[in-house]
Amino acid sequence: MALKGTSGLSGTGRPRGPFRSIARVLHFPVTGTARQIRRATHAHGAGESGLGKLIELHGVNGAGDVMITVALASTVFFSVPTDEARGRVALYLGITMAPFTLLAPVIGPLLDRIPHGRRAAMAGAMLARALLALVLSGAVVTGGIELYPAALGVLVASKAYGVVRSAVVPRLLPPQFSLVKANSRVTLGGLLATGIAAPIGAGLQQIGPRWPLYGAFVIFVAGTILSFTLPPKVDSAKGEDTALLAADEQHLHGPHLKPVKRPGLRTVGTAVTHALAANAAIRCLSGFLIFFLAFLLREHPMTGQSAAVSLGIVGVAAGTGNAIGTAVGAWLRSRAPEIIIVTVVALVLGAAVTAAVFFGAVLVACLAAVAGFAQALAKLSLDALIQRDVPELVRTSAFARSETLLQMSWVLGGAIGIALPLIGALGLSVGAAIVATGWLTTVRGLVASARHGAGTRNRVE
Repeated sequence: MALKGTSGLSGTGRPRGPFRSIARVLHFPVTGTARQIRRATHAHGAGESGLGKLIELHGVNGAGDVMITVALASTVFFSVPTDEARGRVALYLGITMAPFTLLAPVIGPLLDRIPHGRRAAMAGAMLARALLALVLSGAVVTGGIELYPAALGVLVASKAYGVVRSAVVPRLLPPQFSLVKANSRVTLGGLLATGIAAPIGAGLQQIGPRWPLYGAFVIFVAGTILSFTLPPKVDSAKGEDTALLAADEQHLHGPHLKPVKRPGLRTVGTAVTHALAANAAIRCLSGFLIFFLAFLLREHPMTGQSAAVSLGIVGVAAGTGNAIGTAVGAWLRSRAPEIIIVTVVALVLGAAVTAAVFFGAVLVACLAAVAGFAQALAKLSLDALIQRDVPELVRTSAFARSETLLQMSWVLGGAIGIALPLIGALGLSVGAAIVATGWLTTVRGLVASARHGAGTRNRVE
């Protein structure tokens, strides 16, 4: 029975009068924000196709990853002297990335074999990272050796999620949406979530080193549940096959026992391979800048700033550039992707040379922003070329192969950044040389491809 004499309660037990007003005021910021996020992610048919739910899931993925990054960065970087930190970060990269380098090429083909369980695969990748976050929460305090295999597991699970996500996007395209625009929206969702979660993770880090990992656990559990809310059609693999990076001499037997050569990225023209090489150069520069500037700014922070604030300024600049590049990608989707790649790589090359010659805090931040912008826009253009030139039969698998190569390029750049002496002009000169190599070896092929296709290809929508 309801208590009739209870002040502020109706017969149904709901608050009334001032209590209801207070509850509405407290409740509105949460529900209002949720409605705005849902309205943005589900706009232009993304809600009906299911792409909106993937955007939200990718936001959860980015938020969880940044929580783990905050926890591990403070463990292996800020807690020890610079010389020891370089050794520990190198050891961390060696122990985690070396096995990852071997495992990454296997992940794509393995997931290609389970196309009918993509939602389960994404949920499994989320759940694995949730459990590994709990393992890491103990390792960051004790410094136990389990830190390294757990970190490796997080990397592998994150890569598995990314590969499956690449395969899912084409299945959720709204009408009149290009793959470039869809990828741009998904990436922007992840960037926004990362930007929101990063300061939260830093705040949790002030409470204790375990707390960002507890936050990651909660986020990834939510991601596990959200994975199963994707439309069932993402589990469809109708008409798909596996793409290879090179022309494969292995022949498959068709329905009449005739040999059928499996298409690869090199068999669809030079535009894709040149674009992939240019993107690899930018990704290599990104890995290089992250590790080189991390140690350089720790030893020689910006004038009047601490090492943490200096790194934060550079990180915000890079993230802002990346977000702008992703947003601009949707606007430029109808232009020649080859010319976009040539232009942005030339832009980042000019920024790197300028920062190396006139080394200074402002130019370093500008280089980080330009590199982030170029990386986002060049990647979206690579996606457009794969969409345009790679047969639909193997397109989703091609995305997985290209992502693996780009990840390996990032690792190589990071290793170079750790090994170099902490001399700003020297380091940025090396960074400029990395980009120059990628630009000079691809510019002619990309320009020639753009000219050749100008009158024969449809616009990349």
